[in-house]
Amino acid sequence: MRPITRRTVLAAAASALAAPTAVLAQAGFPSKPIRLVVPFPAGGSVDPLARVLGERMTQAFGQQVIVDNRAGGNTVIGTDFVAKAPADGYTLLLTASSHVTQPQLLTAPFDPIKDFAPVATVSASDMILCVHPSVPANNLQEFLALAKAKPGALNFSSAGSGNPNHLAGELLSMMANVKFTHVPYKGGAPAIVDLVGGQVQFSFGSPIIVLPHIRSGRLKAIAVTSAQRMSLLPNVPTIAESGVAGYEVRIWYGVLAPAGTPKDVVAKLATEINRITALPEMKERLDAAGMERLMVPTERYEAVMRQDMEKFGRIIKTANVKLD
Repeated sequence: MRPITRRTVLAAAASALAAPTAVLAQAGFPSKPIRLVVPFPAGGSVDPLARVLGERMTQAFGQQVIVDNRAGGNTVIGTDFVAKAPADGYTLLLTASSHVTQPQLLTAPFDPIKDFAPVATVSASDMILCVHPSVPANNLQEFLALAKAKPGALNFSSAGSGNPNHLAGELLSMMANVKFTHVPYKGGAPAIVDLVGGQVQFSFGSPIIVLPHIRSGRLKAIAVTSAQRMSLLPNVPTIAESGVAGYEVRIWYGVLAPAGTPKDVVAKLATEINRITALPEMKERLDAAGMERLMVPTERYEAVMRQDMEKFGRIIKTANVKLD
């Protein structure tokens, strides 16, 4: 047996000191509060998801998970904050499909793929094409006929230029060969407020925001962007089955960490988030919001982002989408 000498002890100590700080910090993760950054305004479709996820993560980890709404700059402010945060798992980003579209519209200080470590997808949501009751159309065929008769006369609101609900409108315009006028807002909630008020004629809304208005009769649902009909609106057809074959737009929501976050920290976070999204309570909340659980393995998450970057990139280029 090799004798333990002073030189052996010193060598072991030097090796420990040379270990990366991030690796040393993993012991007992998490050992302090975690910040879950949402780059959208409070009250939007991502906010309720962040709250319930934060609550359940707090219970599971025994450390406070703080939901931090950092809106502004078309999601750039909050996203850049996470991109530049220490890669230790204590600062996370809960974002949506727009994560890969905004950098294609502006000079972002980060790369949406390279500057982030995929952690876990959380849910997916399709959108509902809603019109104000004053619009004389009760189905997509009548709506498109009205648009063709009055090119550009129908205004649609969105959460901002380049957001999925904006691109959903541009895609319908391209595929149906009609012209709409886009009106961008700073978030999904104000976009729907003005639709309910009649300042715009239609919008592609997230179910969690528009379903109460549909049920109250303040908005009309004429189609959905999904490949199949929504269980919450079984009588509302898809855009594809209404005559625009091949049309489909879906929003994903997921958690990212700064690039370089240790793999075992990412794995621990992913395991817990996946466990939470599988809870019956979470399924009930997602169902009520018109969402469904999206379980994509961490190693496949980047591929999902790249696919949407390419798909939405084509729409942006073809429709010549610009930030206002």
